[in-house]
Amino acid sequence: MLLLSLLSACAPGGAASPGEDAPTWHADIAPIVQERCGSCHVAGGVAPFALDGYDAAAPMASSMVAAVEAGTMPPWGAETTAECAPRFGFKDDPRLSDDEKALLRAWADAGAPEGDPATAAVLPAPVELDLVDPTVVVAPDASFVASGTSDEFRCFSIDPGLSSAAWLTGLQVVPGNPEVVHHVLVFADPAGQGASLVGEDGSYDCFGGSGLSEGGALLGAWAPGAFPFEAPEGTGIALQAGSLIVMQIHYHPAGQVAEPDTTAVQLRLTETAPAREAVLALLGNASSASDGLEAGVNDRGDTAEFRIPADVPDHVESIAYTIPRRDGPYQVFSAGTHMHYVGTDMLVQVEHAAPEGDEPATECLVQTPRWDFNWQRAYAYDAPLDEVPVIRGGDTLRLRCTYDNTVANPGVRTALEDAGRDAPSDVYLGESTLDEMCLGVFGIVL
Repeated sequence: MLLLSLLSACAPGGAASPGEDAPTWHADIAPIVQERCGSCHVAGGVAPFALDGYDAAAPMASSMVAAVEAGTMPPWGAETTAECAPRFGFKDDPRLSDDEKALLRAWADAGAPEGDPATAAVLPAPVELDLVDPTVVVAPDASFVASGTSDEFRCFSIDPGLSSAAWLTGLQVVPGNPEVVHHVLVFADPAGQGASLVGEDGSYDCFGGSGLSEGGALLGAWAPGAFPFEAPEGTGIALQAGSLIVMQIHYHPAGQVAEPDTTAVQLRLTETAPAREAVLALLGNASSASDGLEAGVNDRGDTAEFRIPADVPDHVESIAYTIPRRDGPYQVFSAGTHMHYVGTDMLVQVEHAAPEGDEPATECLVQTPRWDFNWQRAYAYDAPLDEVPVIRGGDTLRLRCTYDNTVANPGVRTALEDAGRDAPSDVYLGESTLDEMCLGVFGIVL
C-alpha cells in the first residue's frame, strides 16, 4: 500500500501542481542523487533499487527523505554527538548538507516534479572509486557462488607476488558481483597460513576477522561506495617478502543463487621505503582487568568480565589502555570501530596526560552511535598529517561499547537466525557470529 501511495502521489495528476519555486528533478535533485547516492543505487549495484533517472527516483521521493533525515542513508556511522565532537571532519563524507536535505524535502513535498530536461543542471561526474595508479590487481583463483537466505562470510587466500619486501600506499576492493558483496576486509598474511585453510571451493568459512592465528594485520576495509584507502603522503604499510593476503567477504545472497563472484583487490606497492611507516592498528578486545577491561554493573562477583547478559538492552563494556611512556608519539590519521551484531554504539576517546596546543584533555576520536555491522569502515580525518590527533606515551585510550542483547535488536535477530536459535543467551568475547568484540581501528603513522 505504501508503494502504491507513493506511485499515486508522484504520477501525473497525483499531486497538486508545484509552485513556481519548487525544486525539480532536473534542476535541483538529480545532481544531489548522483553525487551522494550514485555509487550504490545503480542497476546491478548493492542497493535494492536504482535512482539513476527521474522515473526511478520519483516514486521513492518520500522514502528517500525519510532515510536521509533519519541518518540511515547514505550509510555513514561516524557522527558528532553531545559527547563526541572530533576536532576535524572526515574525508569522503557522503552525507547530505542541511541545504541539500531541505531541497530534497521540498521536492518530495511538492509531489516530486520532474522539471524541464532542456534546462537540466549539469550533473557531477560519476563518483570515481578506483585506486589511482595501482601496481597490481589480484583476485582469488576461483569464483564463489553465494546462495541461500543466510549471510555468508568467506575468506580467500591470495598471492600478490611479493618476491621482496614492499610498502603498501593504496588499496581498493573491486566487487565482482556488487549485488551480493556487502563488505570486505583485507589482511596481511606474512606466514601464508591462509593458504592451508582454503577448502575445495577456494575459500574457507570465517567471521569477524581473518581466521589466522598469527599475523593478520588489517590492510583495508571496504563497504559499497567506499573510496580507496590512501596512506598519508610519504608513508606506507610494510609487507614482508612472500606475504600473502587474506580477503574476507561478507556475502548477502538474500535468498537467491547469485551470479559467480570474483572480487579483486587493487594494490599500489613500492619497493622504495617511505620516509615513515603507517600502520592500521587494532586495540581493544580486552578479556580481563590486566588487559584493560573495566568492571561493569552486570559483572558477576568482583572480577571484570567480558560478558553481555541475555535480555539486557543497554549493557556496556569499557576498556582503558595507557600507552607506555616509552612509546609514541603516534599521529592518528583515521579511526574506526568494530563490533558484531549485538553492538549498538561505540565511543573512542584519548585522555591526554599533558595536552599540547589546542588539544582538549579528553579528545573524542570517533563515535558510531548507530552501529551497523553491515556498514563498517575507517574514517580518515580531513586534515594535514601534521595537524591530526596525536597519541603520546602516558596517554590513555578509552573504548566504550554498548550492546543490546534482546530480540528488539535487529542484529540479534539476524545472529539468532543464522545460528538456528530463537532466544538470546549470554554473549562473550570471540570471533563467531554469536560472539562479540569491542575493537578500535586506528590508522597511525609511527
